[in-house]
Parts: sequence; structure tokens; C-alpha cells
Amino acid sequence: MVFEGSSAAISHTGKVRSNNQDSGYSGANLFVVADGMGGHAGGDVASSIAISRMEGLDEHYASTDDAEAALQAAATTAASDLVRASKERPELAGLGTTLSAIIMVDDHAVIGHIGDSRIYLYRDDALTQITTDHTFVQRLVDSGRITLEEARYHPRRSVLMRVLSDMDIAPDLDMFVMPTRPGDRWLLCSDGLSGVVDDTHIAKAMSQGLAPGRTADILLKQALDGGAPDNVTVVLVDVGGAHPLSSGTPTVVGAASDPTDLPVPAPRSSLSGWLHPVLQAANEPSHFEPDSDYFEEIIEEDRRRRTRRRIAWLGAFLVAVLALIGLGILAYNWTQTRYFVGADDDSVVIYRGVQQDLGPIKLSTEVKDTFILLADLPSYQRASVERTINARSFADAVAITERLRASALPPVPVPVPTPDPTPGAPTAPAPNATEEAPTP
Repeated sequence: MVFEGSSAAISHTGKVRSNNQDSGYSGANLFVVADGMGGHAGGDVASSIAISRMEGLDEHYASTDDAEAALQAAATTAASDLVRASKERPELAGLGTTLSAIIMVDDHAVIGHIGDSRIYLYRDDALTQITTDHTFVQRLVDSGRITLEEARYHPRRSVLMRVLSDMDIAPDLDMFVMPTRPGDRWLLCSDGLSGVVDDTHIAKAMSQGLAPGRTADILLKQALDGGAPDNVTVVLVDVGGAHPLSSGTPTVVGAASDPTDLPVPAPRSSLSGWLHPVLQAANEPSHFEPDSDYFEEIIEEDRRRRTRRRIAWLGAFLVAVLALIGLGILAYNWTQTRYFVGADDDSVVIYRGVQQDLGPIKLSTEVKDTFILLADLPSYQRASVERTINARSFADAVAITERLRASALPPVPVPVPTPDPTPGAPTAPAPNATEEAPTP
């Protein structure tokens, strides 16, 4: 059975880097993404070497076992080429590349992967990451030290623990076979896409059902809109479906698309078409492969970094708390320089502070009770006192209360009633009455 489907490949330098170190390949049965490392002088060379070795695999295989063996052999040969290149041109030492490849064999996908480029499968309206990143932060995630969200912004997110490089002639690829079916969409991409565009937005672009070329354009635009700090390479493969079948003409993108543009090194090199002369790197390498003991060193450094960050946050929190306490003290002291005239039950009182309270904290205290009864004030003045009257100082408050005292209504005299005589009691003579002399 011949693989039936359509595909597209696209690669872009991005908005920060000055050259493209990515390479991609889309053929009849083979689909590859390689993200080179080693700076300006090595990254594009490494990814181009990997693609050149992979291109020969684009054929029909009788079984998935044959495809797996061919893929592993090609990766081993590519690693040997990288070792030889760095020996012949010492300035290329440290070059390497990620490699994520799919060989379609009938209704199965044979997958080989090393590094932090990714392979996704969009099936039944769900996006699944098929490969696992061979990175330091992925080990932290797997060990439960950090979350996936923290890994996206971790300062060591580009540190590779496994990679196709000039330091290992026997690369340890993840190799596995997965069944595929009509309607599947396979996405291979460098971290220039997956490091900028999250899975939700990738899935949304994949769900629109557009042709692979149009979908790849949308994904690239999302990466560019996100800043594209690294090269972006996308290879998209549809299995069956409504889109036209692949013509079978391979598409090569990125650094591997035109290796003749690379400067030719000294004639003694067997890889003369691929190698750069000595150049000052224009970009810092996006990845590097650490020594075997580097992982523990990085874990310790990460632990120190988290401790420093916590101390910094705690220090900032304490400074903020002390600043708030200081401002609170200053504000309270200011309130105690204010005075106002108000009411307390039934009399006029002078207060120090402000009328408002801060929750359970009272910002005013009684200073002097004037013993001016509210009932003695005219209604409009009583209402003013109940609403409180601001004073500029204690003396001003005293002056206000004296004006209130002066305007207070005088007390109304209460008449004392004359008691009625008790019935049967003798009536006292009226005052100044002339007493008659008794008759003899």
C-alpha cells in the first residue's frame, strides 16, 4: 500500500536571529524537522547534514521494522558526519541538531526523535504531543519539581540532555511505531513554534480543516505575532482526507534548502559543500548538550535560583508591609492634628481626629464636653453639630462651641402651680385682710 496524503513544509528565520539554523523535509513517505545548534557557524551545517542523510529514506518499506532500522542507521551516519566535520573544522566543535522524523509505512507511522523539536497528532478534534522533549526542564517536570506552565518560562528550557551531535557517534533516538488513519493530521515543528504558540492555539489552527500549506502559514503567523525569537519550521502531514494528494516531489526548507550558498571550506574536507569558514557567531546557540554530570549541577543551581527568588519575594513583601505600616502611622498621626465639633448623646463635644473610622479602629477621641445641650440649640445648628463641624485647631473648635453657646435658647421658666385647698380644711385669710375685733 502506498501512503496517501498531502503535506507542506515551511521555515522562517524569525524576528531575532540573523540566519536560519532549522531544516525541514516533506516528501512522499518521509517527513523531518531538524533544529541545528552551534551558533552561526554550526547550527545550519548540522541540520543540513541531518536532512541530507534522511533524504535517502524517502521510499516505500515492506515493513515498519525495515523503516525503523533504516531510520536508526541514517541517524547514526549523520552523527558520524557531525563528528568528522568538527574534527576537520575545529571552529565547528559543539555543533549538533535535533531530529524528529516520520516514515509512513502503509497505515503506520514510524517515528524517530531526539532533542526538543516535537511531533503532534491531531485526531478526533484533540491535539496530542507524541514525542517527549529531551530537555533539562522536561526532567524537572517528570520528577514533579516544576509544572508544565513553569517549564515554558524556565531560564534553562533550551538545555538539551540528548541530541544528535559531534559528541556521540551512537545517538539514542526514541523509536516507536503508531497506527494512523484517514483524517489524522501530523505536525512536526521546531521549538520556534512550540515554544511560542501554546497547544490551544495550535489545535485551533489544526481544527479549521484547511489544506496543509494554508494551516502551516497560519501557525507560522502565530509564531511571528508572538515575537518569534527563534527560527520557526513547520512540516504538516494529512493522512487521506479531502485535500489533493502529494505530488511526490520533495520539499526542502530552511538551511538545507540551498546548501550551495554556504561558503566552501578548505579542499581537504570531505564535507566541503556544507561547512562554514571561521566566523564570529552572530547568534548565541539556542541549545547545547551538557556533560553527563551537568544535570546534577543544574539541579543545584536551579534550587539556589528558587531560593534566591523566594528570598527576594519575601524581602519585597516585608518592605511593602513596613512601608504600609509606616504610611499608616504617618496617616494616623496626621489625623490626630485635626479637630471637629460633634454630638455625644445629648450635648456638644469637641473631638480630636477625623470623623471616619478605619474598620474597628476609631480615628477620633473626645477632648472636651461643653455641656451645651443639643436641645437648647436652634434646629439648624443642632443639625450642623450632628453632621459635625470641622475646626482648624483646638482653639478654633472652642470658638465654635462658644458661638453655639451664645446662640443657645434661654431656658423657659416653669411656673410652680398653687396647690388646691384640701376639702374641709379652714381657709387661710387673705393677705392684708383687716381682722375684726370680737364682739364683747
